[in-house]
Amino acid sequence: MIAAFGAATDVALGVIVVVLLVGSGALALAETGLVRMSRVKARSLEADKHRGATALVELVETPERFLNPLLLLILICQLTSATLIGLLADQWLGAWGVVAATAFEVVVIFVFFEAVPKNWAVHHPERAALASAPVVRWLIRFPPVRALATVLIGLADLVLGRRGEASQSALITESEILAMAEVAEGEDVIAPEERAFIHSVIEFGDTVVREVMVPRTDMRALETTATVSDGLLAALEAGYSRLPVYLDSIDDVVGIVYMKDLIRLEREGRGGESVEAHVRAVAFVPETKPVPDLLRQMQEKKVHQVIVVDEYGGTAGLVTLEDVLEELVGEIVDEFDVEEVSVERIDADTVEVPGRMPIDEVDDLVGAELPKGAWDTIGGLLLDEVGGVPEEGESVDIDGFRLTALSMDGRRVERVRVARVDTVPSEQGGDA
Repeated sequence: MIAAFGAATDVALGVIVVVLLVGSGALALAETGLVRMSRVKARSLEADKHRGATALVELVETPERFLNPLLLLILICQLTSATLIGLLADQWLGAWGVVAATAFEVVVIFVFFEAVPKNWAVHHPERAALASAPVVRWLIRFPPVRALATVLIGLADLVLGRRGEASQSALITESEILAMAEVAEGEDVIAPEERAFIHSVIEFGDTVVREVMVPRTDMRALETTATVSDGLLAALEAGYSRLPVYLDSIDDVVGIVYMKDLIRLEREGRGGESVEAHVRAVAFVPETKPVPDLLRQMQEKKVHQVIVVDEYGGTAGLVTLEDVLEELVGEIVDEFDVEEVSVERIDADTVEVPGRMPIDEVDDLVGAELPKGAWDTIGGLLLDEVGGVPEEGESVDIDGFRLTALSMDGRRVERVRVARVDTVPSEQGGDA
């Protein structure tokens, strides 16, 4: 009878060992699948109404809630099963049982209940995560598991001196997003245009109004004394639908006149009236205002043009809604625009660009890291390095690149050649 009882006990222990091993394998699979699942992918699976996706989203949103309890359960299963295997082996084989149990645990447990499920989850992360998410969610909500995990993890935090600290979730940085876009393009997941658009969106958030505005030197504006006919003619010549109106100087903008208003007044025979009586309100923004904030402001106030002011209150330039959108989608040219040659590549190491081109764009063209400072454009950098207004053909070498003023428009650098130069001095001959 005692022998029968002992045999039954061994069988029960064997069943418990099998259950624990299977459980540890399933939990190991769940751990790998859930850890490899991103929030974006989980939300995508939920949007496609996959079974288990709701639980999956809940888990990946707060990974610290499931990861520690899951690791604890895996450890409990493996340690308990290993202990029971050792007891059974000792009863059956005596001293040699310990050696056999150790070999069994290293080979069988590691291969079949650790490596195999984790490798399968690595190759099938979606299936592993979706299948295990509902079970894991139930386990971490189970009161005994939750209480035990809380106590042990709290003890670990106390030892590490992190008691009471708020948990910090890992965030995806801009550089990681850009790297993922590059990889996605390389694997033909997205098109080159889509990759470029992602880059534009990321850079859009770091752009300020000064970088996208039309500078005051390029502004077309009307004096308040101009007539409606004069204003209409100026608007037609410039090809603009709106023109700023100033009182005494361009630093004293009083409003904006719309071409559609001028056309209506001209048709009514009121072409001799002053435009001052027909200006509309204008919005003013600082040149350091972030472009995303400006876009929201223009949408809310339903305006298409704003005047940019500098720190002294003077007019620095103007920005249109088209200028803002071009930062996202690139140049917008309609069928009547005469598109100017913006960038002309002479060879692999030489380009000719407008003086207004931002330095970041020039860096991308020639693979440079030109100095940044109070200037935003390549023309501004050339002016600063020369220390004055350069003459046409004047050059300066900066960080291995030669900047040459190709053409000037008054005191403004209109076009610049950027060429890579050899900055390594040539070696002299040997001893005489």
